[in-house]
Amino acid sequence: MQLHPFERFWRNRLFARVRHHLARFRRSSGVLTRAHATLIRWTGGRIRRSFVFTGGMPILVLTTVGRKTGKRRSTPLAFLRWGDAFAVMASNAGSDRLPAWWLNLLADPAAEILADRNRYQVTARRADPEEDEAIWGTVTGLNPGFDEYRRLTERRIPVVLLELRHP
Repeated sequence: MQLHPFERFWRNRLFARVRHHLARFRRSSGVLTRAHATLIRWTGGRIRRSFVFTGGMPILVLTTVGRKTGKRRSTPLAFLRWGDAFAVMASNAGSDRLPAWWLNLLADPAAEILADRNRYQVTARRADPEEDEAIWGTVTGLNPGFDEYRRLTERRIPVVLLELRHP
């Protein structure tokens, strides 16, 4: 796939390292992430890509219930459609810390997403090893920055499938 030069700038290993270093500023990082999620929700999902946070990949807003507070928490994430599910990576910009949204899903896998201007009720599960390998390969083919995140951390970055819940 041929990328526009602008997309190549945002989807490279160097910019992934920049995002990784910025994620160390946990207070400002959280504020920016919440503001970004609010903006996407406020526009009804009209903002479908984020060059700063996801290197121009499609984004969704994941809303979980905080495992400690019980409050609804929203965060924008890069995603890839995987069959009927949405695949996301718990990369946390290559930080050694698991992202809070993944810890929330481990406590309660029920969540809501806003993707492609639609809201969906989903259930999260970690991808099995074959799915993980296939999804990770596809994502890093689109955005090599995600592969850089795996180099920047000691932990295995989970690939998470958000599967549609049917009533």
